[in-house]
Amino acid sequence: MREVYINKMSAFFPNEPVDNKNMENVLGMVDGKPSLVKRIVLRSNGIKTRYYAIDPKTNETTYSNAQLAANAIVKLSESGFDVDSAELLVCGTTTPDQLLPSHALMVHGETDMKPIEVASIAGICLSGLTALKYAYTSIKSGEIDSAITTGSENISASMRGRNFEPEVQAKVDMVRKNKELTFEKDFLRWMLSDGAGAIGVSDKPNSDGISLKIDKIFSRSYASQKETCMYSGCEKLKDGTIRGYREYLPDEWLTKSLFSVKQDVKLLNQDVIKYTVQLPLVEMLEKNMFHPDEIDWFLPHYSSEYFKDKLLEGMKEVNCDIPQSKWFTNLTTKGNTGSASIYIILEELFNSGKLKKGEKLLCYIPESGRFSTAFMLLEVV
Repeated sequence: MREVYINKMSAFFPNEPVDNKNMENVLGMVDGKPSLVKRIVLRSNGIKTRYYAIDPKTNETTYSNAQLAANAIVKLSESGFDVDSAELLVCGTTTPDQLLPSHALMVHGETDMKPIEVASIAGICLSGLTALKYAYTSIKSGEIDSAITTGSENISASMRGRNFEPEVQAKVDMVRKNKELTFEKDFLRWMLSDGAGAIGVSDKPNSDGISLKIDKIFSRSYASQKETCMYSGCEKLKDGTIRGYREYLPDEWLTKSLFSVKQDVKLLNQDVIKYTVQLPLVEMLEKNMFHPDEIDWFLPHYSSEYFKDKLLEGMKEVNCDIPQSKWFTNLTTKGNTGSASIYIILEELFNSGKLKKGEKLLCYIPESGRFSTAFMLLEVV
């Protein structure tokens, strides 16, 4: 089996960064009233700036999801990766622009790349890393020599205030009484943002400069043990099951905001550390996949600074104490970009000049859709 190397990385963001003060000006208010949830969520998540593919003056979309990913591929080429040599394109996202055709085909269609194998990975935060694992296994097995993977999100298109107006009008009495949408829906409007990342991988390290050797990509799903936590295109019922949008009349899609992204916040706080951190780490350490002391950089994708100390405590409880002095994240400046987040975090560190030959990196990517998680081990060469 061959070794696989990350040769180049890129990130692409739409428009100018948006600070906390101007978020609602870009996304728009619901029912003409400022959100009461916004201040609480922003104080907790610690995000200062993020990006939206929305023109702040017209409220119209400036980039589709596919265009965000395609621009990241252009920047990957500008960084020195030979895009023409790629034999495979794998794209992951939470928020495709359409149900059909698949997201990766739409990304390919936005580029001038040659005809190649293309694969789409569905999911939430894990879809970006799963795309990388698809390329990793293809190269490691000897089937191909070079590939490009992307993680991208255009979540703002569905978070604009105008998208919630039908539900507001259908529930006027409830809204006037509670002064806000249900917390599960309004909560994520202030948590998520847009962006894309691209990774060029091959069977050879760079002849000049550093590369990252992929030692291991470990993933686990705990969906068989816990109910759905984050969802869209459906409604979560009182018994914890999900009822999909096809079981509702088309006018209910609007009045129930079925396509807004929702979060069971109580379930998230209760179980995210156990199922995305502790259980997988216990298994990895038992199998001697790594030792905490050998990790020089820990790159966690968490949705909020609220979870930072909780993550550390959870790791300590299973004897995986990696001090926060070794952590690297750009959540506060780039926001939570879902499947693109680990690309965007890793790209900034990769191009920072801080990495040294022989250093080892551990990346952590949780997904709260129906608790699942992944860890990636890298070595600087």
